[in-house]
Amino acid sequence: MNAEQRRLRDADTAAVDWRRWGPYLSERQWGTVREDYSQGGDAWDYLTHDQSRSRAYRWGEDGIAGFSDDRQQLCLALAMWNGRDPILKERFFGLTNGEGNHGEDVKEYYFYVDGTPTHSYMRMVYKYPQREFPYYDLVTTNRERNFSDFEYELVDTGIFAEDRYFDVEVEYAKAGPEEVLTRITVHNRGPEEATVHLLPTVWFRATGAEARLRSTGATVVQAEHDGLGTRWWSCLGEHQLLFTENADGRKDAFGRYLIEGEKEAVNADGTGTKAAAVVTLTLPAGGTSVVRARLSDRAPAGTDQDERAFDEVVEARRAEADEFYAGLFAPSLSEPERQVARQALAGMIWSKQYFGYDVERWLREHGRNPLNAPGIRNGEWFHLDAHDIISMPDTWEYPWFAAWDLAYHAVAFSLVDVAFAKSQLELLLTRRYLHPNGQIPAYEWNFSDVNPPVHAWAAYLVYELEKARTGTGDRAFLERVFHKLSKNFTWWVNRKDMDGRNVFQGGFLGLDNIGVFDRSAPLPTGGHLDQADGTAWMALYCQNMLQIALELGDGDPVYLEEAQTYLEHFAWIAAAVNDAGGGATMWDEEDGFFYDLLRAPDGSAQPLRVRSMVGLLPLAAATVYDKALIDKHPQVIQEAKAFLDRNEHIDMGGRHGRLLALFDEQRLRRILARMLDEDEFLSPYGIRAVSRHHAEHPFEFYVGDERYSVSYQPAESENGMFGGNSNWRGPIWFPVNALMIRALLNLYVGYGDGFTVECPTGSGRQMTLFEVAREISDRLTRIFLPDDQGHRPCYGGNQVFAGEHWRDLMLFSEYFHGDNGAGIGAAHQTGWTGLVAVFPNLFAGLTGQDLLDNGMTGVFHKASVQDRQK
Repeated sequence: MNAEQRRLRDADTAAVDWRRWGPYLSERQWGTVREDYSQGGDAWDYLTHDQSRSRAYRWGEDGIAGFSDDRQQLCLALAMWNGRDPILKERFFGLTNGEGNHGEDVKEYYFYVDGTPTHSYMRMVYKYPQREFPYYDLVTTNRERNFSDFEYELVDTGIFAEDRYFDVEVEYAKAGPEEVLTRITVHNRGPEEATVHLLPTVWFRATGAEARLRSTGATVVQAEHDGLGTRWWSCLGEHQLLFTENADGRKDAFGRYLIEGEKEAVNADGTGTKAAAVVTLTLPAGGTSVVRARLSDRAPAGTDQDERAFDEVVEARRAEADEFYAGLFAPSLSEPERQVARQALAGMIWSKQYFGYDVERWLREHGRNPLNAPGIRNGEWFHLDAHDIISMPDTWEYPWFAAWDLAYHAVAFSLVDVAFAKSQLELLLTRRYLHPNGQIPAYEWNFSDVNPPVHAWAAYLVYELEKARTGTGDRAFLERVFHKLSKNFTWWVNRKDMDGRNVFQGGFLGLDNIGVFDRSAPLPTGGHLDQADGTAWMALYCQNMLQIALELGDGDPVYLEEAQTYLEHFAWIAAAVNDAGGGATMWDEEDGFFYDLLRAPDGSAQPLRVRSMVGLLPLAAATVYDKALIDKHPQVIQEAKAFLDRNEHIDMGGRHGRLLALFDEQRLRRILARMLDEDEFLSPYGIRAVSRHHAEHPFEFYVGDERYSVSYQPAESENGMFGGNSNWRGPIWFPVNALMIRALLNLYVGYGDGFTVECPTGSGRQMTLFEVAREISDRLTRIFLPDDQGHRPCYGGNQVFAGEHWRDLMLFSEYFHGDNGAGIGAAHQTGWTGLVAVFPNLFAGLTGQDLLDNGMTGVFHKASVQDRQK
């Protein structure tokens, strides 16, 4: 057991709170729903980046390379000034939703390079330009562009020409659970001497608690807080200390003092709720300098000024991080693959953020009665009371939780911190989050929207991973989530099956603008959509709940009745998919594909023939069941047979031994022929969200004279249906690719080596479904792997990113160009894109025979754990 594993063990079992301090400070708090107190609910305009310098937040804080306690009471971050910018750089800049031609977008380059799950060691790098930051140019140029234009990025302004920038490397290392060291290393990458002013900053969030900072001599700040007690923060060396208040109208005091020379802007008495040390560094071309700061629960001694002792702790934690990751990855992984996986996981660890939002209080502050607040965002969620550390999709563009994102995050987190992974899955099912009616809150902008129900899939997979790693599954965890998920499942059945036919209408289901219409809004035709993806999600939900019930039934036969219930639910859904009634079915025999059905008010229906991820998702509802579990519960098989004997008309589609699916072998071959066609779904970098067929043959639909269409758009969308930067009309998305890989592995176990398909379609190359899954995994990983010149597809051929000081730094974007793999959308979506850490590790050393011998239950045991523990 290495040092980081011991810290995790102690945090989980010995009440040593190694997770108390972490990177929990958001990169953006302005422009969020929590901070929106406007009358019209326009969060982006109510509190902008410009205003954030002088207006206090109510619910959280933000900062560059931030660190805080897990209630975000005491915060650490870095501010800086290059001597040319008009404002102090205290938070990262980006465009609001209305300013960007493809929605909101951060316009800075920062990279999460390393991190351990207890935050004993963290490292990130920020590229800070030496020229004046082009705020105005970025805003005005992007405003002039339209949907068909690319975004105008910081690198496009030429500000990094001649390498005139600083690499600001921030490291955190824990000398103990309550002692955090900060080391800031600044590199002048430019050809001339350059000066930068660093302001390591400490402050209290305005929570109403009794809190005060005061100078105690030298560069030491004593922090008194009625919840945290007494802390000491110091910046090694002799530096000027500045103090101000973290309150409205006072927040920008340090910038006014430093840049505008306004001496009276700061508190002259050496006290306040926000403090910073001013460190001015003048570096020669290629020069480097280091700044060190310490936060501790003990008063500093003279030895705490020893830079060598300080650095020894940081280097020790860094070496322990190396040791931790060396034991985490399969030996057969190449060094570039290890680097990709490690940075992906580092990004996820840096994206753990404090999320505070008491909706009842928020409604009262808007002058609304929480028990009757129609017409205001989240008014029906007055019970929701959040004050937790949550894995965020992106710390700048999406600094709030999203339900289905979080399920994928948990799967990736289970590689490094299974306790945290489980806590994340349980969190949204607690009474503080889960609606009394059983709905899981979707995301901050609209908790009532509907995300795909993937919590059960993630929970069972995390359970299996831990069981494989330790030999014992956390049955108590599985029981807790099962009961809450049963409530959520019932909500789906009662609320999203419009006419009781076991066909579901979940709304947009996270797929944003993939459809012909806004699926969360009333249809222009009237009636409703029978959704192929919504119905497939529910079929998968049934399969996952059946898996959990069978597992729990091994120790408690009461769960076997539940298992039978979910099996019958699946049977009815499968029957509905294969015979939707009303003269139409989701399966189109001519095209060999699943489509949404547009159901008119009179009950008639017609398919919307868009070849998209909507029609591929029924493939995801394929699950093979552990033979040992089934053999233990013969009564389940007997009950299932009796059910089918009573209902001979039910066509369960893909029932094949221990495999449940929504399709039979013939239909599976037809779906795969399209999915694996490089002129349709199969990109060199994974599975596209929309078939490339629609590039030359857009789907068109008319309602009167109004034309609606869907075409293949491999990069940013030309459709503003959801107003933001999400695009499901062609790019590659990791979450649904992950489910395709899962389905293929299950189908392989079900059909075996005798079932082969052409991959790619038309190539003449036959593959088993295991080999197809591995091929898709390899293509996804390829997005991030460098070629011989250091170019990574995720950077779209931009030469800057192949430079000496850029080539080893990666951004894990929200989605990727369907043809060239370039990263698009949110730049740091290391949530579900962090799954790239799972794929190469999964297939390393794994063979198809391993799956056939051990089934899906044992897949991760061999691939991820057993060999490395030896």
